[in-house]
Amino acid sequence: MIIDCHAHLVPPSLLDAIRADAGKFPSVRLIEDGASLGFSFAGGKPTRPVSKPLSDIAARLKWMDEQKIERQIVGGWLDMFGNELPAEEGAAWARLANAHLAAAAKAEPRFIPLASVPLQDGRLAAEVLREAHAAGFRGAMIGTQPKGKGGVLDDPTLTPFWEAADELGAAVFIHPVFESGDDRVHDYGMANAVGRITDTLIALSRLIYAGHVTRYGKAKIVAGIGGAALPYIVGRLRRNYALDKSLGDPDAALAALYYDTIVQDPRTLRYLADMVGAERIMMGSDMPFPIGDLAPLNIVAQTAFSDAERASINGGLAQRLFGL
Repeated sequence: MIIDCHAHLVPPSLLDAIRADAGKFPSVRLIEDGASLGFSFAGGKPTRPVSKPLSDIAARLKWMDEQKIERQIVGGWLDMFGNELPAEEGAAWARLANAHLAAAAKAEPRFIPLASVPLQDGRLAAEVLREAHAAGFRGAMIGTQPKGKGGVLDDPTLTPFWEAADELGAAVFIHPVFESGDDRVHDYGMANAVGRITDTLIALSRLIYAGHVTRYGKAKIVAGIGGAALPYIVGRLRRNYALDKSLGDPDAALAALYYDTIVQDPRTLRYLADMVGAERIMMGSDMPFPIGDLAPLNIVAQTAFSDAERASINGGLAQRLFGL
């Protein structure tokens, strides 16, 4: 089974429901943009509008057929997670998104959904994760900066969420957010090329040093975009750990994480495999975003792997990890 482990989907029915239920979300300002919507959460900076490829299910299935991809793990769109909303409103927003993603996956079983959770409140995030698990979700996709710009995933108030993920054995796919936290990347297309990497690297490094990766070892934590720069800087992470043994062990953490293939260079993918093991890597596209890999089987074919390693990367590991 060929499985794309990293993609995003906004069901058209969700946009219709948001318009119909706008009164239930007083902290969300809708921004009409042709046939699409943008959002401003709690008076914050407006998001980009939902692009057509995020919602065009027919075109998505056609692309999957062309790429010989049988199943696709889909989370929502990070811009829409609304972690800046008041907690109860954020929980209602996540539940609405989950209901429509679940319905889309029921109508098209090639999609395997990952839930959204209200990370502005750890207790509610745990509650929504448990509900999603009971409804058949395989886990959740979460952003790197809960509670808005500058938030951290090792925030002690998020402990109930991590405990729930550990107890459920849920997949937790960690994904960069729109704002990387560094205004220097807003030129030259660097928000995508560089900002997503630095954002993910910082979020993951904090989880490693806080001890979360090994403490919540039953949760299946996926480090998107090839683990960002983690494999490249493991020596520095290890040196910092040697200076302060109260920190989480970076080598143990890298060995416990899972990774996607979105590194855009076969030499880099081979290096990732050398550092963490090919058995920890899953093929992914970041569909539908152009900065991703829209022919994701090619890099696996072009990298020096055994046939067994390719079979695992192209779907075997994802099949086991997501219980397919």
